[in-house]
Amino acid sequence: MLAALLALGLIFQGQLTHWVTASPRLQTATTVFTGVFVQAVPFLVLGVMISGAIAALVSPELLRKILPRNETAAIGVAGLAGIALPGCECGVVPVSRRLMDQGAPGAAAFAFLLSAPAVNPVVLVATAVAFPGQPGMVGARFTGSLATAFVMGYLWAKFGRPEWFRIQPHGHDHWAPGRSRWQVFTEAARHDFLQAAAFLVVGALAAAALHVLVPASWYRDLSGQMIVSIGVMAVLAVVLALCSEADAFVASSMSSLPLLPRLVFLVVGPAVDVKLFAMQAGTFGRRFAIRFAPMTFLVATVCGAAAGYLFLGAR
Repeated sequence: MLAALLALGLIFQGQLTHWVTASPRLQTATTVFTGVFVQAVPFLVLGVMISGAIAALVSPELLRKILPRNETAAIGVAGLAGIALPGCECGVVPVSRRLMDQGAPGAAAFAFLLSAPAVNPVVLVATAVAFPGQPGMVGARFTGSLATAFVMGYLWAKFGRPEWFRIQPHGHDHWAPGRSRWQVFTEAARHDFLQAAAFLVVGALAAAALHVLVPASWYRDLSGQMIVSIGVMAVLAVVLALCSEADAFVASSMSSLPLLPRLVFLVVGPAVDVKLFAMQAGTFGRRFAIRFAPMTFLVATVCGAAAGYLFLGAR
């Protein structure tokens, strides 16, 4: 499909160029789309390369062995393990399932599920590049995302019920008997790149559309209603379902909005969105997903807003 689109673009290059240059709004949309996409691609490539290496070199068995037996301590270790283990949101779901299959506490597995896509160095560096001169955005995103992972882990440990979920042999699992490390690396990197790139295109298109279709007065109205703008950006994060290695560039393009709602967008997105809900329902069961996803949305929104006020103030 990608090759066909590129071929069509080359064939109709002249007509497309004339069409775009004839409309100032299309010129603006094209500029925004290109800027978001080009800025994000290097971090996307770096992220999937690291993700592939992690898949090839760090097995779920190793992750299980380093987790403490105490559930509370295991939640903390699993949440912090996300700092060193970058990967796409979908790739973390089967790893979390494997951890539970091998006896790891469910609360620890879910803390890792939420932290790994959001607090790793690739995501934090991408956030710093997307928001130059705003180091508070990096600290706030790290704190809000890690707090979300810890809170959800502790909530599951206290209120979770094993009968709420069932584990099925579905989902994308890079580890399989008979595969070499190189095969695991290439397969994991290819899968993560294709999925993340597809959602990056969607996000860049959405950013371009928001620039040209949404009146500037709407952004000004949202800027004056912080609670409403936080809610709108949280819901937008769920709907767009962007890759965590590229979502910062989409958020930075919404420059008419204050920093705080855009931070909530960055905290909520990697924790809960439509594709994650579908994967969790298929992996752990619908009874789990319909409880876990809404609570994650609420906790991520609150933690993101709290971290934003701590690091950014009401901006």
